[in-house]
Amino acid sequence: MTDDRWLRRYHPADDALVRLVCLPHAGGGASFFHSLSKEVAPAADVTVVQYPGRQDRLSEPPLLTVRELADGATQALLPWLDLPVVLFGHSMGATIAYEVALRLEARGTGPSALVVSGRRAPSRQVEANVHLQDDDRLLAEVEQLDGTDPQVLRDADLRSLILPALRADYTAIETYRPDGGGPLSTPIHAHTGADDQHAPLDDVRAWADHTTGTFTMETYPGGHFYLTQQTTALATSLRRLITGL
Repeated sequence: MTDDRWLRRYHPADDALVRLVCLPHAGGGASFFHSLSKEVAPAADVTVVQYPGRQDRLSEPPLLTVRELADGATQALLPWLDLPVVLFGHSMGATIAYEVALRLEARGTGPSALVVSGRRAPSRQVEANVHLQDDDRLLAEVEQLDGTDPQVLRDADLRSLILPALRADYTAIETYRPDGGGPLSTPIHAHTGADDQHAPLDDVRAWADHTTGTFTMETYPGGHFYLTQQTTALATSLRRLITGL
């Protein structure tokens, strides 16, 4: 098998028995998961989704809906279903991972587990219109999440590079409405920062309503991007899950 434009493998583990598929947050690229991939491998063959419009796909137009992002990721994953798959998505990536899980289950090739991070359950949607605000307001929203180096957001040249994908992602996630599919039979495991104001604990706990299978939830010190400080703890939990499979 060879990687296509949607998938990256930073630490290939060809002898692994499970494939961990990671899906990034709004504005994020595949490289965000490089450290997590290094800590999880070789317990799993870590494969990271690269959305259009960022990093090495910068020349491609970004997609504007969760449906398109999930369709593209699902199609790219079809040749990689030779191993049991665990889907892991952070923030927007959790919603996309959920939609990918629905698509895979519909094909009869559902994942072994869905791991969602820093994201409200689809049933706990809130109205937001950041994608309609001007560039400064959009970047201010991103900066207060503490997931992006402020120097990047204040550099005019770098801002111009990241803004199209960032606005597209916010458009996708803020206009997303679940279509009533599910619940999944795939087990769901939720992870979140204890101080994440964008994913209140009760709203994360509501992921339990989206599966008929097992549901677990783990919290960590930190906010929305808790996983940048808690990479080792998160990797340990993921390895434990993978080993159990």
